[in-house]
Amino acid sequence: MSVDRSETRWFKSSYSGGSRECVEVAFIEGDVVGVRDSKDRGGPALSFSSAAWAAFTVSARSGLFGRP
Repeated sequence: MSVDRSETRWFKSSYSGGSRECVEVAFIEGDVVGVRDSKDRGGPALSFSSAAWAAFTVSARSGLFGRP
């Protein structure tokens, strides 16, 4: 199913430094978080529940996904 996201406000992390090679995130109505490739803004986007997104960001900040 395709959903119109033309009014969705996407943003990048302030850590991106203006780079185009980032992911963009949007907090979407209905407790959904969208994630897309900043180089392909018209392309597909992934969607996650806000609980799943919160668990991911907590894990990322804690270093769980750090390089070996």
